[in-house]
Formats: sequence, structure tokens, C-alpha cells
Amino acid sequence: STPLLQAARKKNSWDLLELSESELEEQFVRGDGPGGQATNKTNNCVVLKHIPSGIVVKCHQTRSVEKNRKIAREILQEKVDFFYKGEDSDVFKEKKASEKQKQEKKRRAKENLERKRLFKEIQQLDKK
Repeated sequence: STPLLQAARKKNSWDLLELSESELEEQFVRGDGPGGQATNKTNNCVVLKHIPSGIVVKCHQTRSVEKNRKIAREILQEKVDFFYKGEDSDVFKEKKASEKQKQEKKRRAKENLERKRLFKEIQQLDKK
């Protein structure tokens, strides 16, 4: 499942596969979305394709072409790493750990709400 790849960018300790420029195909296209003339007239959206795997990344996060190129390469590197390593990928492991923490936080919040509700019920019964 590729949506798992939009993990937090904490790649300091990740051992990602290296990409060579000869394996990449890069295009600059017009971006889409809000921004009016700033996005409709400039080709600052980067489309990057990893030829061996066929993975395509489109990046239009900033107005700067250079920043978009850098971000697109980072995202593509994460996706290619996951494509070849699967569940052994550090990107996948980080995302799973993040999801687990999120679920634990939700569970604790739910328990706290239940405790508060019970406490209010007890207080109302004591008043009567």
C-alpha cells in the first residue's frame, strides 16, 4: 500500500537506496491548485520518474523549482526504497510506528473521556 509512504521526514538514521541521475527522468510542468497566476503561468512543478521501477512523483510544494526538485528526489527515494525492500524498509517501519503511537493516543483520549463522563454521572447522583 503506497499511501504509507507519506511518512514524517525523519531520514537521519534511515538507510535508503541511492538513486543515480541516469535512472531518473525529469519534467517541469505547470502546477495545479490555488495560487492563480503564480501557478498557472510558471512551470515550477517537478515530475520525476524512476525508470527501472516506473514510480512517478509529482512535487509542487513550493514556488521554487530547485526546492521542488530536491523534495521530489527525497520522496522518490523513499518510494523506491519501499518498492524494493517492502516491509523491511525503514520508511515503512517508521510509518507503522507512527500509526501505532497515534492509535495509542486515541485510545488514551477515549479512556479519559469515559472517565470524565462517569465522574460527572457520579457527581449528579450525589447531588440527588
